[in-house]
Amino acid sequence: MPRRALDLILDHVRAEPSRTWSIIVTIYGDAIVPRGGSVWLGTLLAFFRGLDVADGVVRTAMSRLAADGWLTRQRVSRNSFYRLADKGRETFARATEHIYRHCPPDWHGHFDMLLIETGAREGARAVLEAAGFGMPLPGVFVAPAGTAVPEEAAAALRLHVSGSVEEQRALAARAWPLEQTAEAYRRFIATFEPLRAELAAGAGLSDLEAIVARVLLIHEYRRIVLRDPILPPAILPADWPGLAARAVCADIYSCLVEASERWLDENAVGEDGAPLPADPKVFKRFKV
Repeated sequence: MPRRALDLILDHVRAEPSRTWSIIVTIYGDAIVPRGGSVWLGTLLAFFRGLDVADGVVRTAMSRLAADGWLTRQRVSRNSFYRLADKGRETFARATEHIYRHCPPDWHGHFDMLLIETGAREGARAVLEAAGFGMPLPGVFVAPAGTAVPEEAAAALRLHVSGSVEEQRALAARAWPLEQTAEAYRRFIATFEPLRAELAAGAGLSDLEAIVARVLLIHEYRRIVLRDPILPPAILPADWPGLAARAVCADIYSCLVEASERWLDENAVGEDGAPLPADPKVFKRFKV
């Protein structure tokens, strides 16, 4: 009997080094933060049983995340409740626009280029990369014209760079790891396309399977989106797979959201002992 696509995805996850802590961050960003942000540890244990992850592994990961400043813990009677700390919220918030809305910047026909002096490069690099700048050469940073320049690089010499479409695409390929990102998108499509096909054909999942599939979907997609500079289509390779990967993600998410939200309605418990209230905006993700 052929194995279900979800089972194959679970095999894929289990074959990789343990990433329980990273999946926990995804659960919070995608499913718990929209419901208020704090949830009972028992909810998370129930979720991870759907991945065959032992309670002890989850408890250890939660303790590590709290010790590292990703989560904060609140005791209510004998129960533990956790919420994302500032570091965790900021990490997921940076990806939120890319994941659910995907708004490439307008293309004005040229790049803005910043030249950073040697002594200031290391301090500015991480900030500029987070702002969307690529680095084709040491000390040289580029981004589509109009990209906001972080305060840390406000004193940099600025130039406008234009050229033919071929030259612009070549510069983008040097400035950002586009081929690696494209390959990651292709692997994502190969992993999740069978699940999209099964769901489109009417295959049913339990509510627990739906929330597991939804979280793993966003977890894998988020890891790629965080590396994707989200450039205007005009300067991307002609066969860029990012939009196809997004379509796969959006289709699967729309098939899973109702059942997965139902699981959360029945299992996500807040500090007052009541179910965490749903956020209707979740149903509008990928549609704007």
